[in-house]
Amino acid sequence: MICVSEGSGRFVYNRKEMNEVVNVIGGGLAGVEAAWQAAEAGVKVRLCEMRPVQQTPAHKTDKLAEIVCSNSLKTDEPGTAPYLLKEELRRGKSLVMEAAASTRVPAGAALSVDRIKFAELITERIEAHPNIEIRQEEVKQIPSDGVTIIATGPLTSDALTVEIMRFTGDDQLYFYDAIAPIVAADSIDMSIAFKAARYDKGGDDYINCPMDRDQYERFIAELLDAKSVPLKRFEDTHWFESCLPIEEIARRGPETLRFGPMKPKGLRHPKTGEEPWACVQLRQENMMADAYGLVGFQNHLRYGEQERVLKLIPGLANAEFLQFGQIHRNTFINSPKILNETLATKTDPRLFFAGQITGVEGYVESVATGWLAGLNAVRVLRDQPMLTAPQTSAIGALCRYVSNVETKNFQPVNITFGLLEPLPPELRKIYRRKRERHEVQVERALIDWDEWIQHFYKLSAHQGS
Repeated sequence: MICVSEGSGRFVYNRKEMNEVVNVIGGGLAGVEAAWQAAEAGVKVRLCEMRPVQQTPAHKTDKLAEIVCSNSLKTDEPGTAPYLLKEELRRGKSLVMEAAASTRVPAGAALSVDRIKFAELITERIEAHPNIEIRQEEVKQIPSDGVTIIATGPLTSDALTVEIMRFTGDDQLYFYDAIAPIVAADSIDMSIAFKAARYDKGGDDYINCPMDRDQYERFIAELLDAKSVPLKRFEDTHWFESCLPIEEIARRGPETLRFGPMKPKGLRHPKTGEEPWACVQLRQENMMADAYGLVGFQNHLRYGEQERVLKLIPGLANAEFLQFGQIHRNTFINSPKILNETLATKTDPRLFFAGQITGVEGYVESVATGWLAGLNAVRVLRDQPMLTAPQTSAIGALCRYVSNVETKNFQPVNITFGLLEPLPPELRKIYRRKRERHEVQVERALIDWDEWIQHFYKLSAHQGS
């Protein structure tokens, strides 16, 4: 393949020597979104997913877009950074956001899904698309034909990891991620637990297990004494701060859980009208409402120890565990050295990365990078300049972070206002309250986003995509 660079940084290909195909490696959230966007633009897509031929320690099915951790896509409350990211994707015709809306379950202000129906719906849509070919096989080498998007997520296979290391020239980077336990709804003692959402946002969407001070202190003592699953693969453990196992949080001090996932703030017991000393929240996992996950209770305790300790939670003494917490590897590249804001690699514009492997953390963040990588892969095939998202947008902020952040210790991030472009000084003087400033940031970002995406769609139609 012949590839030359113009002065503007645009790469031009001899299309006669290029197969018109986009290879997407990985059928998770980023991969299916990338595949969908490319296919919808009219190009042929080869989507490779190694499951069920090669399973992972975390997945259980052969479905695409299987969610293995929490079923929550975080808050969808207007005026928040996670809402902005979701809204940008919705306005960008995201397959994943459409599926999330169709399989939504009650979760207060959060967007949570029935994970089984969610994966089934996305799998059906991808399988039915005439431009997408699904290959269930492990990809061990980076394809040499067409354009490739690597979206293998936190559980990239060993063989492909070696290939990625060879391409990047860097040592493998990783941290450990954890999965929260799930219990059967009919095994929760509702004479002790009560239904409510924090600050009444969502009515009675959550089940809450209240603790008094003695119950909390006993729970912490037993948790710290419980035996964990040994980490055999690596000598060092790099936890992601937003997904710490509960036992790791507890080791930082006896009150840390009470000010973290067990905080009682905004939860008043309907019988007493008072907040408990601590509280464990359970979130609905599916549309049948027969399974609930323990919010923020990811851990890596031995299964027997999990059952013993978690049954100390008031209301869960007879809990039936449908899934225990577990630990798994999460691999990511040193993106600031490797990627441009377009998510193409700096040394080869035919190769993109998307999803958690880029150093974004979170389901929707992964979807967002898949969305942009899918669009840009098509533009590379068509000799068109690649897109960068607006500077004020959430997607633009994420891509700016993973491609440009200056740090010796690159770490995964969720979308936050800290990543977004701040308001200019003249507006900060007008909007002094943080919440007001955030609402204005979201409004301005969506105005810019609408203008940008409408221009993109018109340009694409004119260029024949």
